Amino acid sequence: MDAKIYRPARTAMQAGRAKTQKWVLEFLNAGKRSSDPLMGWTSIDDTNSQVQLHFDTREQAIAYARRHNLTFRVEEPREPRRLVKSYAQNFAADRKQPWTH
Repeated sequence: MDAKIYRPARTAMQAGRAKTQKWVLEFLNAGKRSSDPLMGWTSIDDTNSQVQLHFDTREQAIAYARRHNLTFRVEEPREPRRLVKSYAQNFAADRKQPWTH
């Protein structure tokens, strides 16, 4: 069974770093999807695609995957660049854009 290990990025609606510190092991979809003829709902044979396991460290997630003989890939997180600004830069003489009301 295939798995993906990653640390989730923050959503566009988040300003902070909540729910981005733990590592997630997610089983990749290996089941067969089928459509219900009466209602048209989509169903799947394998419910493991709905399972997400959370770990404190990347090494714990890798150890779990190896212990259970899972083939896995690790996606390294991309750290956002911090733009350091101060309120005084709004009024700097060498400001690139004019300051207007």
